This record gives sequence, structure tokens and C-alpha cells, in this order.
Amino acid sequence: MNKELKHVAIIMDGNGRWAKKRLLPVSFGHNEGVKRIEDVIKVAINNNIEIVTLFAFSTENWKREEKEVKHLMKLVKKYYLEKRHFFQEEQICFNLIGSRKNIPEEIMTIFNNFMEETKDYKKLILNIAFNYGSRLEIVEAVNNIIESNLESVSEQQFSEFLYTKDQPDVDLLIRTSGEQRLSNFLLWQCAYAELFFTNTLWPDFKQTEFQNIIDQFYQRERRFGGR
Repeated sequence: MNKELKHVAIIMDGNGRWAKKRLLPVSFGHNEGVKRIEDVIKVAINNNIEIVTLFAFSTENWKREEKEVKHLMKLVKKYYLEKRHFFQEEQICFNLIGSRKNIPEEIMTIFNNFMEETKDYKKLILNIAFNYGSRLEIVEAVNNIIESNLESVSEQQFSEFLYTKDQPDVDLLIRTSGEQRLSNFLLWQCAYAELFFTNTLWPDFKQTEFQNIIDQFYQRERRFGGR
């Protein structure tokens, strides 16, 4: 069975707990967590992975304390200003998946600029799941199918109405911090993904651990329900 690793998804969990363990504000955990994105990208490129999808901000995260949400919005702007040249140098395509509703105009402008600047790069696609919820994604897909006046669709056709259209399903899903649940993340796309759960908090998730998980992936037998 095909073991080629094309698409990795990561639930970046544990920023808050990392900060609290050090008696620091939650914002420090988010600041440290952002640094791991470049580490993940480098390992992915070294392993010829085509797509990395990171769960950055869910539709439920708007319910967090206002101070934390505002800091996360500032981090988006800071990351764009500091890393846009890295994306250009490494030929990385930035892609936003999630509902465009409720995202502040300034942040949406940053995302649009990032996507426009990197749209032709082919080395790696980085999907940032922001204001994302898988059930919402599926409901939106169904509504768009209804609006298209299609009487029926195949699984492949349905996939084309998702945020990840034209992309392969997830091969490997990683969640940090010891939690073992999907949290409404890529439910359709992860139907046959290999799941890895690590106790490491996201800010401590280093390149060596990511590489070790990739190596373990290739040791697993993927059956896809065939036997």
C-alpha cells in the first residue's frame, strides 16, 4: 500500500500550558509557539512533503479572553512582516483555510497579501487553518453544492467544495500536548490519516521529534480499510 507522505496536519496545542508552567502570561506561549512553524517547514521540505496544514485558530477560539485574542491577531501581523521574505526565499506557498467571516479586515488583508505574494511558489504549501471548524466547512460545502443545482456528487466531487480543494487528503495528523482528540479539525480530510499524539507541548516541539514521527509513519502499514 502507498506510504508516500504528501500531506501533514498538526494541531498545535499547549501554548497556554507551556506559559503557565513557567509562570508567564499565555502570550509568551504563543510567541514561542510561532517559532516552531519555521522548524516544521524545514523538516517538511527535507522530507519532500508537499503540504503542511497547521491548526492556528478555530471558530471557537473567538470565545477566549479578549486580551489573548487581540495578541493572536497582533502575532499574525508580526509573523507576516518578519517571515514574508523566508517564504519567498524558500518558495513556500501560503494558503488560508477557514471561514472568511468574522476575521478583522486588517487581518484578512494581511492573509490576502500573503497568499497573493506566494501563490506561484511550488516547493511547499503551508495551509493555515484560521477561523476554521470542520463541521462548518462541511456545512458550507453542502450549501454550495445545493446552490450549484447538483442533484448528487461523488466523494471526489464533494472534496472539491472543501477549503482544501485540489489537495490530497491528510496522510499524517499530529497533535501535541498529550490531548487525544481531533477537535473539529479536518474531519473529512483525515478519514484515513495516521494519527500521532505526543505529550510535548507545542513550543517544545522541535525538528528532531517531527523527524522521528515521520520515520515512524513510514514504519506503519496503511490499510485504508482494505483488510
